[in-house]
Amino acid sequence: MSKVLLLLLSLSLMRPVMAVLDPGRAPQAPDFPPRQAGEWINSPPLKLVDLRGRVVLLDFWTYGCVNCVRSIPWLKTVEHRYGPRGLALIGVHTPEFPHEKDPARVLEKVREFGINHPVMLDNDHRYWKAMRNRAWPAFYLIDKAGRLRAVWWGETHIGDRQAKRIEAAIERLLKE
Repeated sequence: MSKVLLLLLSLSLMRPVMAVLDPGRAPQAPDFPPRQAGEWINSPPLKLVDLRGRVVLLDFWTYGCVNCVRSIPWLKTVEHRYGPRGLALIGVHTPEFPHEKDPARVLEKVREFGINHPVMLDNDHRYWKAMRNRAWPAFYLIDKAGRLRAVWWGETHIGDRQAKRIEAAIERLLKE
C-alpha cells in the first residue's frame, strides 16, 4: 500500500462518530466530578443534573491543541444559534501537557479566545476518564434527560460536514 493511501486511511480514522440517537439505548452521561470554584471559568461549579431540561454540548479541549483552537469559531456560532433555544455549551479543558494545567494561563487563553461559556478545568483527567474520551477536540451531545446521545472527534469548522452533522443532531434533540 502506498504511503499516501495509508495516510488517508489513518486520517479518516481520526474522526470516528458514535451516534446513539435512540434514547432507549443511550447511557446516562456521568456527572461532573466535584470541583472547587477556582476550577471553573465563567461559571460557579456546575452539576450535569442541574442542566436537565437542556441539551448539552461538551467540548473537550486544551489551549495548546491547534485543532481545538481552530474549532472555537464554530463553537461560538453554535452557542449563539442554539443557546437561546436551550443548548448549554460546556468546555472541559483537559491538559495534554503539564504547562497547560496552570489555571491562570487557561483563564488568559479563555479571554484571548473570547470564550464566554462555562469551562471546567479537568487537570486530573477525571471527567476525561469518566467519559472514556480519547482525543482533542471531542464533542459529546447530551439530551435533556442527561443521556449521552452522540460523540464526535476532530477539528470542526463552520459549514463543514462534521459541523452540519452535529448541528442536525442538536436540532433533533432540541425538538424532543
